[in-house]
Amino acid sequence: MSQPADDIAIRVRGLRTQFGPQVVHENLNLDVRRGEVLGVVGGSGTGKSVLLKEIIGLIKPAGGTIEVLGQRTDQLGEAERRALTGRWGVLFQDGALFSALTVGQNIEVPLREFTALPGWMMDELARVKVAMVGLPAYACCKVPSELSGGMRKRAGLARALALDPEILFLDEPTAGLDPIGAAAFDQLILDLQKSLNLTVFMVTHDLDSLAAITDRIAVLVDRQVIVDTMDNLMTMPHPWIREYFHGPRGRAARQAAAVA
Repeated sequence: MSQPADDIAIRVRGLRTQFGPQVVHENLNLDVRRGEVLGVVGGSGTGKSVLLKEIIGLIKPAGGTIEVLGQRTDQLGEAERRALTGRWGVLFQDGALFSALTVGQNIEVPLREFTALPGWMMDELARVKVAMVGLPAYACCKVPSELSGGMRKRAGLARALALDPEILFLDEPTAGLDPIGAAAFDQLILDLQKSLNLTVFMVTHDLDSLAAITDRIAVLVDRQVIVDTMDNLMTMPHPWIREYFHGPRGRAARQAAAVA
């Protein structure tokens, strides 16, 4: 059943992605519903992170259209695109923080770019975002090299939330974390999604994350995408999907989610 237009946060139609002779996506169609957590998976070279970067405008696709929050991204002027960019937040791998800035200063970067708030208010908002992601207050004064990997990811998440976005893009958010840290980060994302009514677009290879927090999963295969719940995907005969979801790690992830 098709979704009402106002229920779709991201709409991709006929997407073609090509680098030289290599075609990564061909006639790819995808709808991301408002308020859902969508996990994006696929084998190496299927263009998971590339798709994320195309949606947020860092890579220009070879063809097709992308619509975010009701706006065609290829039809926007500079001011319109800037306004749209302020409505989403992005957490890249390992946080992608500016190494010479403190955590507080990193969080204030989008505030300085998109708002005219006074300095004291930016400082206060940075402290609020630090607390929101579960970091201690002293983290505001630390530079990224003084933080653990898990703390850097939380700091990056705080920066992604600085402008109170409607959509949160996550690129391998639990990569490099130990199982306990990854589970805690998954729960943080789920809690924030519910409390802030976020739409979450999450590129991941982590089966535990997929089982624990996603509403649907988009599987990139054969240059296109198959989207469904984990339960429904597990019944599909596609070889890669069966191998991914029915392997030992997939069974363990489902069992862990069932117990939680």
